[in-house]
Amino acid sequence: MTDIRLVDVKKEWDEAVALHGIDFAVGAGEFVALLGPSGCGKSTTLRLIAGLDHPSAGRILIGGRDVTDLAPSKRGIAMVFQSYALFPHLSVAENIIFGLRVRKVGTADREARLARAADMLGLGALLDRKPSQLSGGQQQRVALARAIVAEAGVCLMDEPLSNLDAQLRLEMRREIRALQQRLGMTMVYVTHDQSEAMTMADRIILMRSGQIEQNGTPAELYETPATSFAARFIGSPPMNVIAAGSLADVSWIRLPGEADGLACGIRAEAVRIDAEGVPAEVIAAEYLGADTLIETRIGQDPVVVRVAGRRDAKPGERLGLAWSPEAAHWFEQEGGRRL
Repeated sequence: MTDIRLVDVKKEWDEAVALHGIDFAVGAGEFVALLGPSGCGKSTTLRLIAGLDHPSAGRILIGGRDVTDLAPSKRGIAMVFQSYALFPHLSVAENIIFGLRVRKVGTADREARLARAADMLGLGALLDRKPSQLSGGQQQRVALARAIVAEAGVCLMDEPLSNLDAQLRLEMRREIRALQQRLGMTMVYVTHDQSEAMTMADRIILMRSGQIEQNGTPAELYETPATSFAARFIGSPPMNVIAAGSLADVSWIRLPGEADGLACGIRAEAVRIDAEGVPAEVIAAEYLGADTLIETRIGQDPVVVRVAGRRDAKPGERLGLAWSPEAAHWFEQEGGRRL
């Protein structure tokens, strides 16, 4: 198994700065998700690790070896692309072992690796088909098989499930995670979908504007977000963030500082409807079966409440909202840093 380290890595194109000097490590056998909105630098980071781009400054180490200036083929990595990148004129079998042919791996070894990968991913009956004869999920499995036969210590994935429908994404999430654990591969997985990151990764590196916003386990990002951005990005629905000025006169709320400089974060599931609570106006309600999301407004801030089962709430209705003081997260309004 192989670890990865990025040391003060920067990437610039003329006037544009994609990465502002980021540092992180991925432990051997660890599954790390690079998460963030479009343009945050996560795919750029993956391309730098892969050797498809070169950093403007900093070092990249894989397995303790400085690979900053090495070609992709010299880094001991496998990669799965968003587009699958399958050759349409080659069969499934030929697509899987194409890289082994290029590296002149012997016939017997190629066939053995192909058989193992096909068995792992249930592709045995599809080896003679062309990519056009496969479903999206089957094409994704072929791309995974091609990464597996490389027998590299590191596997990089760039939003590999974004082209699949919701049900298939759920199935493939489980398969990829189980496969990574079974093989003990070190995996770096780029996604903008926080559900993928939360359910698959050992650790999440949340990025924003070319910098690391927070680096921690899924539980750490959800339960103790480092910034209001992290609080809003992780979780569905996002955490409510309320200007403390709207709460200053509420007796059961203890502000940890001057109201003008603070914001209170509270998860939708931690809010309860209480006649003695903070006055709020209903904007809309969404019944989801197991629960209902009621969107309200406190002052100028939207506040979503998750209640079990069905709860009718009409626009314009007035409700009181309350929560345990221990459930509150406090942030600086300027900069969003957690207190």
